[in-house]
Amino acid sequence: MPEVIFGLDSTKRFKDQEKVGHNRWHPAVPPVATVKPGATFRVHCREWFDGAIHNDDSADDVRDAPLSTVHALSGPFAVQGAEPGDLLMVDILDVGPIPQEDSGPLAGQGWGYTGIFAKQNGGGFLTDQFPDAYKAIWDFSGQVATSRHVPGVSFTGLVHPGLMGTAPSMELLRKWNRRETALRETDPNRVPPLSLPPLPQDAILGSLTGSPFDDAAAEAARTAPPRENGGNQDIKNLTKGSRVFYPVFVPGANLSVGDLHFSQGDGEITFCGAIEMGGFIDLHVDVIKGGMTTYGVAENAIFLPGNNNPQYSRWLAFSGVSVTLDGEQRYLDSQLSFQRACLHAIDYLEKFGYSREQAYMILGAAPIEGRFSGVVDIPNSCATVYLPTEIFDIDVRPSASGPAKVNGGKPVPKSTF
Repeated sequence: MPEVIFGLDSTKRFKDQEKVGHNRWHPAVPPVATVKPGATFRVHCREWFDGAIHNDDSADDVRDAPLSTVHALSGPFAVQGAEPGDLLMVDILDVGPIPQEDSGPLAGQGWGYTGIFAKQNGGGFLTDQFPDAYKAIWDFSGQVATSRHVPGVSFTGLVHPGLMGTAPSMELLRKWNRRETALRETDPNRVPPLSLPPLPQDAILGSLTGSPFDDAAAEAARTAPPRENGGNQDIKNLTKGSRVFYPVFVPGANLSVGDLHFSQGDGEITFCGAIEMGGFIDLHVDVIKGGMTTYGVAENAIFLPGNNNPQYSRWLAFSGVSVTLDGEQRYLDSQLSFQRACLHAIDYLEKFGYSREQAYMILGAAPIEGRFSGVVDIPNSCATVYLPTEIFDIDVRPSASGPAKVNGGKPVPKSTF
């Protein structure tokens, strides 16, 4: 096993650990460890809400999920010799749930969860159709996930970090704040908001204290969206065996990682759409000097996916076009097309006995494939959602005999404001 350079005690809160990570982006957050190029090491990661979501049959914890606290990130980790303009090469050697802890109160101890977030607390990709909070618990058996709240479904987890990235420079941080403030000001009362402003409340900034903490907390960026440094990209294919190349904006690169997922469909469409968990990740790092200019990677990571994906060979695909539910034509709106494809899949799964919420959970957590299939034929773009049929206990393909019905399972817990 590689050396653990960031360990976590499951009996303690994230901010009470021996080494404290962070939940905001800021170049002043000090590195918790420094490694050499070519180093291999292990990092423990806490589930993104640091234990606020429980293994039970209530969705009140998802309804009340403290978004001001996320994400609980491990790091930053400085890499000797890395300088702005370099590329940081990161190999994901292994990733999984909390080692040797297959039961317990924390997600990652033999279980994880998927949440549909209430519209008033972040919402999701289909928040207008699903405005309330729901939760499903998934149990892990080796690499396979099943749920008492979503019957008749089992699939191999595509384990990956939802969030990994390098620290921004001050120039880049201020660019983020300017453009996200401008967006928010176009509709300041929108629910959910168009962007999240800096929020000192509940900020964790590693070992910073006093006035340096206060100054950084006032301008540090929230970790919710992906940005030029990587961040919360939620790419399900960044799994074991992947190699990622991150732009370097500060000396040492200051790599951070967290938000581990046992599985996820493309898009993580319920917002908390993956199977969230804590766990570990083994990384190898190296530096390509001057790589940002050499390879034209001035912003956003590029990566080589690993080859450990679940092997599904049979799919049922749903398509959608850029027309709203009330019949309004939109011009090449690929996001709307993908929403419509997802809704068509939900309508279809209802015919097999699933509730709409169960179907939505399946699209968020199972390894579905989402694709923008046609983006040039005015006025309609076309998007498709590929659902692996082998994850179901029943045959979900259309046939002359009509749809089979799924049996058993508890209702998906619901909570409303």
